[in-house]
Amino acid sequence: MKTITRKKQEFAEKTERLRQRKIIEAIMYFAVGFMLSSCEVLKSASPFSISLISVSKKNNFIFTALGSTFGYLLFCSDNFARYAVAILIVSLGTFAISIADMKNQPYMPMLISCLSLLSTGIVVNVKTGAMVAQYGLTFAESMLGLGGSFFFFKAVNCNFRRFRFKALPVSDLTCIIISCSVVLMSLSRLSIAGIFPARIVAVLIILLASKCGSYQIGTILSLALGLSLGLHSNDTMFLAGAYAFSTMLASLFSPVGKWNAAISFCASTVLFSLASGSESGMFISIETIASSLVFALIPNNAIAKIEELFHGSADITPDGSLRQSLVVRLRFAASAMNNISECVNEVREKINEINERNAEKSKESLTKEEYISEEIINRKTNEIRVVASDQFFSIADMLADLAREFDEAEYFDNIAAGRIRRLLGEYEIFPKNISVIEDKFSRVRIEIVTNGREVALSKPEIKKEISKICGRNFEKGKVTHFRDETMVTFAERPNYSFEIGFAQHSAEGKLCGDTIKLVHDSRGHSILIISDGMGRGNRAALDGAMGAGLLSRLLSAGFGFDSALKVVNSALLVKSNEESLATIDCASVDLFTGRVDLYKAGAPATYIIKGNRVTKCELTSMPAGILRGIEFAKRTAVLSRGDLIVMMSDGITELGGEWLSALLKGFEENTPQEIADSILKEALNVSEGQKEDDMSVIAARLK
Repeated sequence: MKTITRKKQEFAEKTERLRQRKIIEAIMYFAVGFMLSSCEVLKSASPFSISLISVSKKNNFIFTALGSTFGYLLFCSDNFARYAVAILIVSLGTFAISIADMKNQPYMPMLISCLSLLSTGIVVNVKTGAMVAQYGLTFAESMLGLGGSFFFFKAVNCNFRRFRFKALPVSDLTCIIISCSVVLMSLSRLSIAGIFPARIVAVLIILLASKCGSYQIGTILSLALGLSLGLHSNDTMFLAGAYAFSTMLASLFSPVGKWNAAISFCASTVLFSLASGSESGMFISIETIASSLVFALIPNNAIAKIEELFHGSADITPDGSLRQSLVVRLRFAASAMNNISECVNEVREKINEINERNAEKSKESLTKEEYISEEIINRKTNEIRVVASDQFFSIADMLADLAREFDEAEYFDNIAAGRIRRLLGEYEIFPKNISVIEDKFSRVRIEIVTNGREVALSKPEIKKEISKICGRNFEKGKVTHFRDETMVTFAERPNYSFEIGFAQHSAEGKLCGDTIKLVHDSRGHSILIISDGMGRGNRAALDGAMGAGLLSRLLSAGFGFDSALKVVNSALLVKSNEESLATIDCASVDLFTGRVDLYKAGAPATYIIKGNRVTKCELTSMPAGILRGIEFAKRTAVLSRGDLIVMMSDGITELGGEWLSALLKGFEENTPQEIADSILKEALNVSEGQKEDDMSVIAARLK
C-alpha cells in the first residue's frame, strides 16, 4: 500500500511539474508574439510575429497568435485587419502541418509564413490601388517573414538539454543569436531623452559574450544586434560597423582584464561616433559608456557563472568525430572476428572430412588400440578447434559491447576534464588521460588513467572537489590496475543502495565449492554472483572460483553478460581433460531505477520478497563447461525500496521448498546478514542425516 501511495504521489508531482512547464511555455510564447508585433522594419512592415506562429511547437501557436493579435492591435492599428487575416491563415496552416506531422523540416513553416504575408499584402495593395513600389515592399516583407521562420525554427528546435555554445555548429548558433536579436529589436521603440535602453542591454550582452565566450560569438552578436537595433533609428550600418570593430578590439584586451576590455570597446565606439558627426552619435556614446561601466563592475563570481553557460558543461562530440569513428571501427572489428570464426569452422569441417576418409582407409592396417588412440587424438584436436572458433565469437561479442558502450556516451565534457586535471596537479598527480562522460541517461562517470599505481586518487578530499567541479555527487573511486597503468573510475552516486549479507558452509570443512562475488561497475549496477563448481572439495572449489572470478573480472571491465559467459564456458571446456562445469547465478541491479536482471546458467531459483509476498524466479538453463554455445536464461523484475532478493546454491534449494518459502515470509524486519545466517542455519538443520553439499546464500535489500 505504501508503495502504491508513493507511486501515486510521484505521478501527481510529475503531472503538476508538466502542467507548470506548459503554463510557462504558453506565457513565453504569448509574450514573445506580443513583442515581435512591434518590430517594425521598412517603415511599415512587421512580419516576425507571423514567422514565430508558423514554427511554434504543438498547441503553443495558439498563444503566439493571441499575443500577436493584441500586439498588432496596439502597435499596427492601421494595418490590423491585414495582419489579423495573416494570423488566421498562418494559424490554420500551422495546425494543418502539425496534424500531418510535417513540422520536422523548416520548409513548410517558411512557405506558410511567406504565403500568408504575400497574399494578404497583395490583396490590400490591389484594394488600395498601390504603386509598384508598394508591391516591392510587400514582396520584401514576405521574404523577411520567410527568413524569420527559418531562424526561429532553428532556435525553437535546438536541443536545449545539450545546449552548449562551444558545442553548437556555427550555423545553429548564428540562428539563435539572430532570433534573440529580433526579439530584442522589439524594445528599440523605447527611448528616454534620445537614449535607447535596448542598446545599453545589447552592448552589455556583446561584452559578456566576448569575455565569457569567444570573439567569434561576440562578433556575430555585434553584427546581428547592430543590424536589428539600427533598423528603427536608421543607424543600421553605423551600429553594425561600430559594434563589430569595437568587439574585435575588446576581445584582444579581454584576457588582460574586464576594465581593459570595457575601456577599449568604449573608446572605439566613441571614436566612431565622433567620426560620423551625426546627432545620434553622442547618444550612442553615452549608451556605450553606461554599458561598459556596468560590465566592468560585474563581480568576478558572476562572470564565472556566465562562463559556465558558454563553456561549462559539455563539448558535444559531433558526427564523424573520434568517438563515432571508434564505434564504427569496433563494429567492423567485431564483424571481422565473426568472419574469422566462420572460416575456422569451415576449415575444421573440411579437416574432419579428410580425417574421416583417412581413418576409413587406415582402419584395416591399424590395431584396435592404435585406432582408438588415433580417434581420441582427432576428437581432442577437433574440440580445441571448436573452442578456438568460439573464442573468436567471444571476442566479437566483446568488441560489440565496447562499441555499444561508446555509442551510449552522449558527450564528453572536456572543460570539466581540464578543471579536474588542474585540481590533480595541486596534489602532484599528473594523469595520462581524463574522460568525463555523460551517457544518454544523463549519468556522469569519470575515468582517470595514470602511469603506475597512483593511490592518492582515492583520497576523500579529491572525490569531494571533483564532485564540486562536475556538479554531481560521486561515489568513492574504483581502482583498476593493468600492467603499469591504473584507472580510477568515479561513478555518480545512484538513487538506491544495497545492504548485503552472505553465509557459506563447506561440506568437507576446508574448501567450499561455491564462490560468491560482488561487483560494482562504473554505471550504477551492483552485481551479485554465485558460482557452484561440480561436486565437492578442491576440484569443485577450483571450478567455482574460476567461473565466478573470470566472470566478475570481465563484467568489471565493461563486457556484457553473454560475451563474458562465452569466455567462461570456453575456459572451463579446455581447463583439463576431465569434465569441468560450474553453475552461474547472477543478479544485476540498476541502483538508479531498481530494475534487476537475473542471469542463470544451470543455477537454482532466486527469490524476490516484497513485504510478505515471495516470488520464486526459476529459469531452465545449462551450466557452463558442458557444451559450446550455451547462453544465459534471463528474467527481469523491478525492486522497490525495502524489497529483498535472496540467492542460494543448490545445496540449499534441493532440500525442499516448503520450509524455505515459510522461512522467507518472516524476514521483513531482519537485516540481510541475519537473513543469510538464518537460512543457512535452518538448511543445516533440515539436512541432518542426509549427504551434505556445499551451501551458499546471499541476501540483499534495496535501500
